Amino acid sequence: MNKKRLFTKSILALTVAMASQQAAAAGFQLNSQSATGLGRAFAGDAVIADNASVLSRNAAAMALFDAPAISLGLNVIDTDINVKNTEYTNALGTNSLPDQSVGGASYVPNIYYIHPINDKFTIGGGIYSNFGTKTEFDDSFSANAFGGLTDVKSINFALSVAYRINEQFSVGGGLDLIYGSGKLQRYVPAFQMPNPMDPTQTIDVPKTDLVDIDADGYALGWNIGGVYELNEDNRFGLSYRFSPDLEASGDLKHATDDISNDKLKMPLPDMAEFSGFHKLNDQFAVHYSVQWIKWSEFDKLETTGGTVLNDYEWKDGWHYALGGTYYLNNDWELRAGYMYDTSAQDKLTSISVPDSDRQWLSGGFTYHIDNKSNVDFGLTYLMGKDVNVEESKAPLGSVTATTRADAWLYGVQYSRSF
Repeated sequence: MNKKRLFTKSILALTVAMASQQAAAAGFQLNSQSATGLGRAFAGDAVIADNASVLSRNAAAMALFDAPAISLGLNVIDTDINVKNTEYTNALGTNSLPDQSVGGASYVPNIYYIHPINDKFTIGGGIYSNFGTKTEFDDSFSANAFGGLTDVKSINFALSVAYRINEQFSVGGGLDLIYGSGKLQRYVPAFQMPNPMDPTQTIDVPKTDLVDIDADGYALGWNIGGVYELNEDNRFGLSYRFSPDLEASGDLKHATDDISNDKLKMPLPDMAEFSGFHKLNDQFAVHYSVQWIKWSEFDKLETTGGTVLNDYEWKDGWHYALGGTYYLNNDWELRAGYMYDTSAQDKLTSISVPDSDRQWLSGGFTYHIDNKSNVDFGLTYLMGKDVNVEESKAPLGSVTATTRADAWLYGVQYSRSF
């Protein structure tokens, strides 16, 4: 029995370290602001301005509108996340665990409205999401101290304004009210172990909760941007978005410390994007984007009470996207794009936060219902890479596995000008 009590007590002592898994999941970026952007791998999205969704990437591009415009849509993210070849080692020995499929479908709606005030000023607002992820392992998965449940959602409420300086230059900016919520669980499932007093018998060990968090909160960020129009067919956009630390409150349970009155501080990364658009002739245009994401913001996860839960070694990420649009006729536009998306993780990896460099293959179209309204559809296949994961948390043990995260993304959108 001493071995049992020592093992259980040691599990509880490692709660703080295991809580670090959830913060990493909260930082996953969602490129799902519009179906139009999805169809071109978001290449050029900070400056193309073919519908009101552009305000989610660059507020200054609202100055390109000469009439009120609205867009509303829905993107679906269907992830295929596999954890295989898992070996779990703890005080009871080493065991091979069954493969896990921990992905699923997420639905990301959006709505945008842009309204020119006069020849100089334009205002706009939008509701969309920049961050979110979900992974859930089977309840009986023996390594749920490393896996468990991570379910994070966010909504961005944006209010923006743009000002046209002259025919070439426009600037813009806005405020972002970010709402975030998360359910985060880490635990050791119930299991049986040999009775040290009688090896012919077993002892039932109940489930041991390590972390159980159900919290939400708000944070206020801002963004600025600019647009340079060389001429009607060639323009460039640059934007910067400040994402604050989000403080989440709710039910915070920790096996060894009382953090029930604390708030969980979740850093969100700043982002910067440069885009270009070039219409080569009446039927074809090329566009591109480079985006930087400050994932190094995740230096640590801590509570407002000063409890440091974990340190990170994340690195800044980059997106490189190239796309093309073919104007088939007055009714149809066809588009395609490619993105290379670098991983945020460096030396530290995790089965609960599968991540790798990824490639996006995208296609889509616009159908113009009339000269004021259209419907967009976008489709992307996201390809990840196999990653060999090694995690160790004494005395919980260690886990090794191979993870891979692929996804299909679908988007539909309706836009109208007035």
